[in-house]
Amino acid sequence: MIVYECKVRVWYEHTDQMGVVHHSNYICYYEAARSEFMREACGLSFAEVERRGIMMPILDVHARYLRPALYDELLTVRLRIDEMPMARITFRYEILNERGELLNTGSTVLGFIRSDTRRPCRCPEWFVEMLKQRWTENTPSATGGAE
Repeated sequence: MIVYECKVRVWYEHTDQMGVVHHSNYICYYEAARSEFMREACGLSFAEVERRGIMMPILDVHARYLRPALYDELLTVRLRIDEMPMARITFRYEILNERGELLNTGSTVLGFIRSDTRRPCRCPEWFVEMLKQRWTENTPSATGGAE
């Protein structure tokens, strides 16, 4: 299992007239956590993955809204990977506010495709090895991300 935490500040542009985060922004928070996980925890950006000939399109997104996030809150986006990828990788998320209240849960499933052919492929071995270096049986989390 891999657990990673990313901090995200709610900007005014993320909210509606009531100061509540618009539902579509949670998907953006998921993406921010994935990108920061790759860059900070794995030392490899998605741009570098693409330079290595692999693209990772989103195949599926689920989001469950429990409580509203509000303007100017500092959110924690907790990303979790529970199983090693084969042809797909599933990221699970929990978004918490500054008081530790659970606001949102969700998941994204990304596929692996070859950049040159745009055809599906198995997860590259170098990607699996990168994840194995961060794999743990317990759930300590690294913190990262930007405000």
